[in-house]
Amino acid sequence: MSGQINWLIWELIVSARYISLDTETTGLDFKSGDRVIEIGAVEIIGRNKTKKSFQTYLNPEGKLISEGAKSITNITDDQLKDKPKFKDIADEFIEFVSGAELIIHNAEFDVGFLNNELRLIGHQVEDITTICKIFDTLIHARKTFPGQKNSLDALTQRLNIIGYDREFHGALLDAQILSDVYLNLTGGQVKLNLSTNDESISQNDNAISKSKNFKVVQASISSDDLDAHNEFLEKLSQKSGEKIEW
Repeated sequence: MSGQINWLIWELIVSARYISLDTETTGLDFKSGDRVIEIGAVEIIGRNKTKKSFQTYLNPEGKLISEGAKSITNITDDQLKDKPKFKDIADEFIEFVSGAELIIHNAEFDVGFLNNELRLIGHQVEDITTICKIFDTLIHARKTFPGQKNSLDALTQRLNIIGYDREFHGALLDAQILSDVYLNLTGGQVKLNLSTNDESISQNDNAISKSKNFKVVQASISSDDLDAHNEFLEKLSQKSGEKIEW
């Protein structure tokens, strides 16, 4: 009997669906009018990343990107003029994440922004937590590494996660990194070969930037942007949960 129960539990584990998710925004406060400008999401089935993902850049509908956000993401206002509005991709995004457990680093930030976007368009899903469970890697990391820095950068280095070129923040790239952080934090990745299909959902075929064969590097900021950059980093701790010093 116990063997049957263990097998059922194992089946639940290996069939569970998770979505590692990140957003980039015009600034840090949706209550002041800031908007989402990129969504990136990576699918995990059980303990394995599949090759299915969701990525889109978004037109913030007149809201300008703060200088600090530009220095962090390398995304400019002009680059977003021809991108879809959130209302144009909302249904496809909701379909992609529905029923999954969302893995987010400092979930309060991203969930707040996504719920704001849903409310602005009057979507039937007003709160993403009604269709998805949430796993906050920041909360988990603070319990695992109390008293230490637990930003995504710090965890990437501590867990020796390599293979990513992260000169600038990007939602899809950060979601890919976060998926590896999650798998390491929660026990590593089991080789189950659950997916052989290479599927990717992307609203922008001409993505602003795509990176492959990565390695971890620190962001570099030009001297002209340094003042705005430093000011932005003071606020960025709201998203990362840590004092950012680079």
